Amino acid sequence: MIKSDSGMMIGGPGLPTAGKNVEDPWSGLPGRIHALYIATRHRTGSWLAEAFATDSAVTVELDEAIGSVAGLAKLRDEAFDVVMICHEPGELDALRLIEGYRAGGTEEAIIVLGNESEQEMAALCHEAGADGYVCVHTTTTRNLIWLVARAIQRHRLIRENYRLQLATQTQLQREHDEARRLLAHQRGLLREMQAAEEDSQETWRMLAEGESDDMDCGEPCRETSAGLADEPFPKPLYLPDQLIDHYRELLRAYIIMGSGNLGRELSRLAEILVSAGISSQQAMEMHLHVLEELVRGLGARSTRHVMTRADLLVLELMMHITEGYRRRYQERTHPPRQLMLPGFEESLK
Repeated sequence: MIKSDSGMMIGGPGLPTAGKNVEDPWSGLPGRIHALYIATRHRTGSWLAEAFATDSAVTVELDEAIGSVAGLAKLRDEAFDVVMICHEPGELDALRLIEGYRAGGTEEAIIVLGNESEQEMAALCHEAGADGYVCVHTTTTRNLIWLVARAIQRHRLIRENYRLQLATQTQLQREHDEARRLLAHQRGLLREMQAAEEDSQETWRMLAEGESDDMDCGEPCRETSAGLADEPFPKPLYLPDQLIDHYRELLRAYIIMGSGNLGRELSRLAEILVSAGISSQQAMEMHLHVLEELVRGLGARSTRHVMTRADLLVLELMMHITEGYRRRYQERTHPPRQLMLPGFEESLK
């Protein structure tokens, strides 16, 4: 159905298969096209309306604007699927008009209609920002419809891709913010544990020295994690660089492979830490130092998988460390004793 210059609807309904494009963007034609034709006073859009009316493949609603100023006003007040511009050198320069429209933020598909051949004008129109050029003397109505449909589809895909990129960037930013909050919370827990341990040691020292009059273990001696959210976790100075580097490689391998093939490596690392007298708190400090370095190096990539695998790794490591200290405690509280051979006990009585 075509809207003529006077606003009257011309033409018949589209083909039954025209609506397939709504569900499948890779086949068929759109069911309806809302187009704007920017014409000159000598070449109005009546011929274009008649051309669309002869082909019932698509329902086309054609609005007409005389001159670039009227076309810009139409684009400002109403949304169109495609803009078709008549190229008449000396009266309406479509190339300059397209450059101005694109500079002003126009995102609709633009097709140029002119008298010159496509070999002369197609490249110039593409460079100016148009989606295609059609020579009115050599093209057909169906070819114009398909060119318009593909231009509309391209701009829709560009807009969808842009929205997808924005959604992906927003999601990545949320993941990075969540990772920073989790790391800040874990740093705060460690600092609170360190402060509590220092308070306990100071309390026992003062009790031993008889200075228990004004012991103050209040909040001023503790640091909150809110003010330290963006500070990097310091490197544990009491751990050798070789051990930290080994844990860094182990964490990277764990993120890629999971826990299936690294159980023995974690068990050996836990034995080393237990033999060296490293507490679970100190092991957690090493873990946070390495994890923050890894997260900072991710850049714009996702942190969800890294944080999930890192939490599983430190949980498994803590289980091994706890089990190692439990075995040592059992061995110390229940040391092995020498048993005598059968018959020797009676001979000693």
